[in-house]
Amino acid sequence: MPEIHLREWPGDPDRPALALHCMMGNGRYWGPIAQDLGGRIDLKGFDLPGHGRSAPWSPAPGDPDYHTAVTRIAAGMIDRPLDLIGHSFGATVALRLAVGAPEAVRSLTLIEPVLFAAARDHAGVDAELGEALKALLAEGRDHEAARAFLSIWGDQPFDSLPPVFQDQMADQVRLVAETNDTLMEDKANILRDGGLEGIDAPVLLISGAESPPVISAIAEALAERLPDVGRATVPGAGHMLPITHPAQVAGLIGVNLDRA
Repeated sequence: MPEIHLREWPGDPDRPALALHCMMGNGRYWGPIAQDLGGRIDLKGFDLPGHGRSAPWSPAPGDPDYHTAVTRIAAGMIDRPLDLIGHSFGATVALRLAVGAPEAVRSLTLIEPVLFAAARDHAGVDAELGEALKALLAEGRDHEAARAFLSIWGDQPFDSLPPVFQDQMADQVRLVAETNDTLMEDKANILRDGGLEGIDAPVLLISGAESPPVISAIAEALAERLPDVGRATVPGAGHMLPITHPAQVAGLIGVNLDRA
């Protein structure tokens, strides 16, 4: 496993929590949310491999795929039931953890989980994007691939970013393409029979009102199978709502904490 950069926002030691960030982001963006929660939880997180201050993702032959590797890193940070929070790709990892070990989860907050396999009839745009990314990357057009990805899932245009961040995004977009099949085809088997139904913890699905329509379809499909679930929509927010609307996201996380 690559060296992983850990992050922590101290709070109530009797309320451990773990937050998992999105692709092409880093764990730092949980900081304002932790601050708004006012120490209610003892929040930990980490930068995904190839993101933030963690080491690059350089798997050797026989190593697990990226989604599995991140899931194992997160699982290694759980030693008692906790409040689990995830955004985008991180939310799919959080859901995988909850399905695999429901007893380890006190509450589960999923912010725009991009598990496209849950809403196959609505995932056409992302399937097309995935194929476009693969084609661009095969031609060595990494910056164009990053630009295409951020045009749908980012919080600001690619061309508005400083060159150093553009280069960083161009490197990371290869990981997006690598994991797309896992999310489109549910290769992690998160949607297996009885899996979602076995999560006893209260679950909250948070979406941005301005996000791509597939996000709402995914949330609806997941909610139909979860025993104790709520849904919330943040007005004016898009996919990157933990960054653009941290106070609203923190408030909703707090609501779910109250349920556990």
